[in-house]
Amino acid sequence: MTPRIVLIGAGSSVFGYNSVLDASNIEALCRANLILYDIDEAKLEKMGSLAERIVEVTGSGIEVEWTADREDALADADFVVLSIAVDRMNRWRMDWEIPFNLGIKQVIGENGGPGGLFHTMRNIPPVLAICSDMEDCCPDALLLNYTNPVPRLCLAIDRYTDIKVVGLCHEVEGQLERLSKIIGVPKSLLDGVSAGLNHFSWFKHLRLTNGDDAYPLLDDALEKTPGFQPLCRALYNKFGLYPSTDDNHAGEYLAYAWQACPDEARGFNWIDRMEEHGERNWRKINGIIKGDEPLDVKGRFSGERMMHIIGGIVSNSRHTELQANLPNDGQIPNLLDGAIVETPAFVDSSGINPIGVGELPEGLAALCNIQTLVTDLVVEAGVHGDNDLALQAILADPVVHDLEAGKKAFKALMEAHADLLPQFTDAA
Repeated sequence: MTPRIVLIGAGSSVFGYNSVLDASNIEALCRANLILYDIDEAKLEKMGSLAERIVEVTGSGIEVEWTADREDALADADFVVLSIAVDRMNRWRMDWEIPFNLGIKQVIGENGGPGGLFHTMRNIPPVLAICSDMEDCCPDALLLNYTNPVPRLCLAIDRYTDIKVVGLCHEVEGQLERLSKIIGVPKSLLDGVSAGLNHFSWFKHLRLTNGDDAYPLLDDALEKTPGFQPLCRALYNKFGLYPSTDDNHAGEYLAYAWQACPDEARGFNWIDRMEEHGERNWRKINGIIKGDEPLDVKGRFSGERMMHIIGGIVSNSRHTELQANLPNDGQIPNLLDGAIVETPAFVDSSGINPIGVGELPEGLAALCNIQTLVTDLVVEAGVHGDNDLALQAILADPVVHDLEAGKKAFKALMEAHADLLPQFTDAA
């Protein structure tokens, strides 16, 4: 099989670069056809030219194309990888600041709380439009979605399109990296079985690769590192499993998270950091393009998993991935059926197959099921442009502590983002 892989949002300095880097260093994809698509033609041209250089340096044999015509890009695709954002940083600031000024203290306002609601509702129209094009141009293609909020968008796709979708993230790998540092073992020797929802999950098992339980090592490390992840530590102490995500991601879904999360990991401090990270990446990309930075890409990988998954399907690798977001069909029996849950998955020529991990402790299942019910409201509101359901979604969210503040935040955010919420304008 010579796969045709489409990158939607390829003009991103992170997503576009990492995707091409990984594909160019995976043997199973050495003759793949890689199509880059973005609505920003200037950035797309830069990434397309850079992609050709990466392929040349690695000698991968990948055929690279780029186009701003989405139907052309999607024609006969086998795999579509999605990572899009519209006016991302500006809208994120509004999502966080407007509720904060009304007393609603979201940690970062990206995937949960009022910000997560409006982030979802802004992304639903373009994501469903892309899926509609896929139904016409490549109905059998697998969609690998990185666009946040991952479980909410995956639920909308699963419920309202015929496209096969899996949600991906690197958070479990990232948390293993953070824990390996305080435990004092190489990440390559630490393994975990994570279960829950995306950005709201826990290590059911934490082991060394020789099979030894690593939880005692973590307990010892936490005693010696008192300032490390205060929210995750508190959740571990009360619910019995350590989160497989960091403080500010888990904190998006909890009423008490603002006080527990470190100042540098919340609010504008975090958002500014993310914006600076993106700007640094573009400086690096521009430096490579101009020849001021070396193009050191042969044999290197980004840490993302989508190209490894695609390569595994193509080559029938029969390997296990740490995390995949798919509908719950018994993977976690005490979470709601059909909810988009995150568990390990087995990859072979048939695709991505979720692995059952058993029940979560009842307290953690309760936290997850609350978010699943909120997610259902968010998706239905965002797909149908239903103001009443959208307001219910805000008022059902644990982060919203005050009825009037919630109503005011909803009204202000609806006005601020009206230009990117056509489903509500059309419904009205």
